Amino acid sequence: MDFPSYSTSKEQARIYNEWFSFADSDGDGRITGNDAIKFFSLSNLSRPDLKQIWAIADSKRQGFLGFGEFVTAMQLVALAQAGNEITQDTLANADLEKLNPPVMEGLDTLLSRNKASTKKIDPEIDVNSKPQNPPSTVQWFSSKSAKKIPLSQVTSIIDGLKRLYVEKLKPLEVTYRFNDFVSPLLTNSDFDAKPMVMLLGQYSTGKTTFIKHLLKTSYPGAHIGPEPTTDRFVVVMSGPDERTIPGNTIAVQADMAFSGLTMFGTAFLSKFECSQMPNPLLEHITFVDSPGVLSGEKQRTQRSYDFTGVTSWFAAKCDLILLLFDPHKLDISDEFKRVIGSLRGHDDKIRVVLNKSDQVDTQQLMRVYGALMWSLGKVLNTPEVMRVYIGSFNDKPINEAAVGPLGKELFEREQDDLLSDLKDIPKKACDRRINEFVKRARAAKIHSYIISHLRNEMPAMLGKAKAQQRLIDNLEDEFAKVQREYHLPAGDFPNVEHFREILGGYSIDKFEKLKPKMIQAVDDMLAYDIPELLRNFRNPYER
Repeated sequence: MDFPSYSTSKEQARIYNEWFSFADSDGDGRITGNDAIKFFSLSNLSRPDLKQIWAIADSKRQGFLGFGEFVTAMQLVALAQAGNEITQDTLANADLEKLNPPVMEGLDTLLSRNKASTKKIDPEIDVNSKPQNPPSTVQWFSSKSAKKIPLSQVTSIIDGLKRLYVEKLKPLEVTYRFNDFVSPLLTNSDFDAKPMVMLLGQYSTGKTTFIKHLLKTSYPGAHIGPEPTTDRFVVVMSGPDERTIPGNTIAVQADMAFSGLTMFGTAFLSKFECSQMPNPLLEHITFVDSPGVLSGEKQRTQRSYDFTGVTSWFAAKCDLILLLFDPHKLDISDEFKRVIGSLRGHDDKIRVVLNKSDQVDTQQLMRVYGALMWSLGKVLNTPEVMRVYIGSFNDKPINEAAVGPLGKELFEREQDDLLSDLKDIPKKACDRRINEFVKRARAAKIHSYIISHLRNEMPAMLGKAKAQQRLIDNLEDEFAKVQREYHLPAGDFPNVEHFREILGGYSIDKFEKLKPKMIQAVDDMLAYDIPELLRNFRNPYER
């Protein structure tokens, strides 16, 4: 799977560097809508053409152009001025090193008046590299006394979400211990992390081979065999050289989004590692390889950490979850059923892959497919039929002797569909961040209602221990009361057993009472701030 990488000559990079510095009026390494409208108007292209150019250049919907995206936009402008159609394919098929920079009317005069460049960018820089965040965004997370940042200083949708989290959502989470019950507090790295894809499945269903197939090479620490070979969670991500980093080390690194895993203890961190390597695909996507899900009570009790809890944590962070099955291992074990159950609330991210499908003939494959759908129907508890991709994701050619020419064509089309799904992940990453942020805000609101309700049910003086135990024992009824009182959807409430287990370690009377101002701040954020943020950083030519 190839992501586009648009090359430039050294002379072109020098010119684009000078233009970018001029267009970037704030000097923060980003060109936002107003700057783009002023600069791109010099090309004399029509507004619909510029709208299309922005849409292709800002494919990740960040709401700004970094240096790489700016170069892409300039190349598209040059192609449009030459009479070419403005499409991704036109750009991919063009000889970009021989493509002259576009004609920008009056730009030379403007540049001569403004010799002082506000920002230098190395002409050797990779034009697809991600710009650094302004220092202020880091300070939002590191300083308790940091001043509130007005929306005018926010330079992207992600920056805006960071600001809204620190100012409006985080205070609610801290007040009602949302981080102890549901999810750890977010950090700067949680917003800036690359999109993640997690692979789950029983042992020897081809998870590691699948990653190797996509990367077109093996990653450091990868083991492949018919027996359970991957005994740990492995995060495969981009790095300057090939190396593995132990779990305890990666969990304390502030620039990585895995600090929340410390809640699962040293027993888990010893079974967690990061594998880094330089790879074009890893510049866009991070993969999470998981241990094979095993069957039997003995296997479950031998795990020294909360396996389903870890998968649930990763599920909340991931952009896509691939459930891999083998035609010879269709049974869904008790542990696998618990793992799939832990993905509750993330159904839109799940894709099912029937891997190694060329190991059976067409008639057997039809029966296997039906059996898999039947098994999934019992576990997923949803009336909708889940999409199942059929294929053989390895470096070997498809076994045409088993599946026949029609089967081979089917496999290739199915594999193309799945690869297309994966290829779209970076483009949808910003939308996914917004989706997860809104989902988290609603969960935090419901959590605060539950906690404050339980606090109100406690007596002022005597009988606190008995009252607390009564509330814990009848937690389902208390959830129902909260639901009725605030007219909340039942499906958004947390898992009762999990909530009960954590609640037992707290004194309910020590919790805070409901603070309407905090709830109102989150409501305003959802109703006004986020829509306003999306309006400010959408395609500037749509306004």
